[in-house]
Amino acid sequence: MEIVVNNPEETEEIAKVIGTAAEPGDVIILSGDLGAGKTTMTKGIAKGLEIDQMIKSPTYTIIREYQQGRIPLYHMDVYRIEDGADDLGLDEYFEGDGVSVVEWGKLLGEFLPVDYLDITLAKDSDDMEKRVLTILACGHNSEQFLNRIQKKLEENR
Repeated sequence: MEIVVNNPEETEEIAKVIGTAAEPGDVIILSGDLGAGKTTMTKGIAKGLEIDQMIKSPTYTIIREYQQGRIPLYHMDVYRIEDGADDLGLDEYFEGDGVSVVEWGKLLGEFLPVDYLDITLAKDSDDMEKRVLTILACGHNSEQFLNRIQKKLEENR
């Protein structure tokens, strides 16, 4: 599934729909260049989870937990992890009662969960505000998640 968004506000709106479709145990891996909108996407997902707290990039803390929404949000940034991903206990988050959003998640390599929604944000070379979101389901649960997202997007049209 590909979605073209024209600005950060549209990115956040699509992400909010993703958040409303999310269920406990869903995992989202976010990929894209620096400044592509991964944290903006997470902010929108948080809104869809009814989290009002300010969402900050967990670049140096690696994991930030937001517990006060409809379901918990586990926001991770693994950009700075070179070794020791297995020591972080990420499986506990991936298999937990919340939604895990992992920026730079492909860097986890063999420690990637077996079932996740893969969202890539690509910058448009002609328009610095525009992004192409590519959403792929990797596994049975994420296929169901993607179906819920598509249904909600159709309802919102």
